[in-house]
Amino acid sequence: MSRMRFMNTEIDNLTMAEALQSIDQMIQHDCGAYVVTPNVDHIVQLEKNVELQKAYAQAALILTDGKPLIWISKFYKRPIKEKISGSDLFPELCDLAAKKGYSMFFLGAAEGVAAIAAKNLQKRYKDLQVCGTYSPPFGFEKDPKEVNKIKTMIRNAKPDILIVALGAPKQEIFMYTHCRELGVPVSLGLGASLDFAAGNIKRAPRWMADHGLEWLFRITQDPKRMAKRYLVDDRKILGLMFKYRKQR
Repeated sequence: MSRMRFMNTEIDNLTMAEALQSIDQMIQHDCGAYVVTPNVDHIVQLEKNVELQKAYAQAALILTDGKPLIWISKFYKRPIKEKISGSDLFPELCDLAAKKGYSMFFLGAAEGVAAIAAKNLQKRYKDLQVCGTYSPPFGFEKDPKEVNKIKTMIRNAKPDILIVALGAPKQEIFMYTHCRELGVPVSLGLGASLDFAAGNIKRAPRWMADHGLEWLFRITQDPKRMAKRYLVDDRKILGLMFKYRKQR
């Protein structure tokens, strides 16, 4: 089994190729599964957010997003094979979908962003079918009418893959709450992936991502939103790292 205990969650210790193979199998078995990609921010939130804990407990696949978690796994002497960030997984999924004829639905990001992402990706991946895009209004999750509208839209579009880019923990809780009733073989919570694909947010240069400095680049792109997250909230990971080393 690839699944192992890691800090306050479990992790599927897979390479990118193995993760794609697992997702492909989920699509073929059509079991209404969903995939989460924990990073430092998720681990910090998982300590106290009960809804997020429930969402993680039901996830079919838990893939490590972020170099710091890889470093912590080495510190624990139980290394995780590979960083599989949502923004690296997303283009690989689009490639898989284009080759195998799977359709995709993009839910999330600001108004119009998902549609621009779809256009850009269809230029890049010949034969990619995007059967729908929707950017829900802020606070939609508290409006039953809006939630029902989204569910109907997705059910009518009948995608094989649903990309949920609402940010954490909203995307994970959305998948946990609604996945089974959407009739979608597999859903993935992929944060800023639609923004990256639309060219709305720049991705960190590869060397920064490889050296665990993506957070620094993200702060320069959106200091107002990201500075508190990375410089205040996510520092709690250090205390958690030692807490779970003792428990291990």
